[in-house]
Amino acid sequence: MAQVLRGKVVLVTGGGSGIGRATSLLLAKEGAKVMIADYVPDGAERTLKLIKEAGGEASCVAADVSIGSQVEMMVNKTVEIYGRLDGAFNNAGIEGKMADTADYPEDVFDRIIATNLKGVWLSMKYEIPQMLKSGGGAIVNTASGAGLVGVAQLSAYNASKHGVVGLTKTAALEFAHKNIRINCVCPGLINTPMVARMIDSGGMNEQEFLAAEPVGRMGRPEEIGEGVVWLLSDAASFVTGHSMSIDGGFVAQ
Repeated sequence: MAQVLRGKVVLVTGGGSGIGRATSLLLAKEGAKVMIADYVPDGAERTLKLIKEAGGEASCVAADVSIGSQVEMMVNKTVEIYGRLDGAFNNAGIEGKMADTADYPEDVFDRIIATNLKGVWLSMKYEIPQMLKSGGGAIVNTASGAGLVGVAQLSAYNASKHGVVGLTKTAALEFAHKNIRINCVCPGLINTPMVARMIDSGGMNEQEFLAAEPVGRMGRPEEIGEGVVWLLSDAASFVTGHSMSIDGGFVAQ
């Protein structure tokens, strides 16, 4: 079977663990040259090693997506190494802590918005001009089921992910006529280090969440990655401005 992203250059933020790592591996398997960006260098290097062991082509860079100069450097480094940018998976995100809205710490709120929302905006700000230079491209942002419905005690996270959905739609309309497609994925409860931290903190009851999942289980990071690969591929050539729920039916309830 032909590789659907053969020869494409794709940048992945938050590629050092969880959904980002699984998606990076799938992108490489489908023939993409992958730039893995993460603010934890060890994680990015581990993903790079896994891709190379599987016979794929990749590089990695340390970057904090909440800082404009680092995002600019990350995109420029990708183009410096591979000569172009065809696709991006703007996935970097943090969960913060769980607390009622009136009790939420301001510094934590600011940090979550800076990473999850501003980070996606900054990534697109520097990715889009590079894609325009080469005649187009495709971007997928990571939103969340919490970007489509409310989840108690996650005010900052919910606000950031609702923002990603709106930002995705706006940018999609702005660049649809310039051959750049922009979509987002909205994962449900996925078996990742982030979810594990939330469960371990006592803020999330695993059994209650599983009981609320129509399919009765957590999703696998690879199941999000498959959706991302499709959205970045030519198979999704008529899809832009879309928020794809990959959540076991959670928001359908």
